[in-house]
Amino acid sequence: MTSVGIIGASGFTGAELLRLIAAHPDFDLAFATGDSQAGVAIADLYPSLAGAYAGLEFTTYDDSLLDGVDLVFCGLPHGASQALMPTLVQKVKWVVDLAADFRLQDASLYPQWYGDEHPCPELLPQFAYGLPELYRAQIAAASTVAVPGCYPTCTSLAIAPLIVNGLVHLDGIVVDAASGVSGAGRPPKPNTTFCTVDEDYTAYGLLNHRHTPEIEQNVAALASAAASSVSVLFTPHLAPMNRGMLATCYLKPTGTKNTAQLLEIYEAFYADEQFVVVTEGSPSTKACLSSNTAHVTVRNDERTGHIVAIGAIDNLTKGASGQAVQCANILAGLPEATGLSSIGVYP
Repeated sequence: MTSVGIIGASGFTGAELLRLIAAHPDFDLAFATGDSQAGVAIADLYPSLAGAYAGLEFTTYDDSLLDGVDLVFCGLPHGASQALMPTLVQKVKWVVDLAADFRLQDASLYPQWYGDEHPCPELLPQFAYGLPELYRAQIAAASTVAVPGCYPTCTSLAIAPLIVNGLVHLDGIVVDAASGVSGAGRPPKPNTTFCTVDEDYTAYGLLNHRHTPEIEQNVAALASAAASSVSVLFTPHLAPMNRGMLATCYLKPTGTKNTAQLLEIYEAFYADEQFVVVTEGSPSTKACLSSNTAHVTVRNDERTGHIVAIGAIDNLTKGASGQAVQCANILAGLPEATGLSSIGVYP
């Protein structure tokens, strides 16, 4: 058994990690911290977890918790894991960080997009980008992984076959995406109350959302191109649903592939990926509910001269905690799908 701990387990991604670890045959939970909820029973904050964690409470983080632990998941808000990471990488074998603290490889991007200098840029090269379908070899060779954001995950899987095969231009990419409210986190906010969200659909982060450079970094890496050659206009939206994500991406083609040919390319690209479904239909957020699977499709619109690529995921599973477990399985030398489902919950 692999002993695992969760630092920052009281948020929605932490709760999803707790759910997945409870059903994982090879991971044994050693601790679950939640400083704002320290002393609160997990079952009281999340009754859905009562069957697995009766009597277990969230605890306050202390370095001594790391003793004897093999793997640590960090589910902290941005900036918090940066302070802990120098100690974590010394004391545990593997670290999987779900925050944005180590996703961007260019340290100069952090002040621009996150407002602060990165305090330990020397650690950035150690982190593999945790999107297994695209960076599996790097993850397997690493001991620390930065799990992608939900929007970059959904977008990257939707457009990767186009980018890798040189089928589209790298500039002028437009991404419209929508997320369920759980993507905003568990603490209440004025813009995520029921009365605000219900019967509403709104864009946010206009022109400056923090996931933009992450998407551009992925496009450049997949195309083996300079970052300066990539431009993405990314607009996220808040949808009145608990969980789920849909990304619709518009790209300019470099050639004349029709829709049938593009779908064949997608099928070949993802042929061996158990957590990606290529569909001729339109991907649905509910089809992905509680699963670690992305559904993707593609169309060539000859009338407007665009390619449309669409992806759907569960933002808490494939977009966060499920993908974190998938990466942890790779680090621990386990079958990648251990403890994870490729089947959504319906209705």
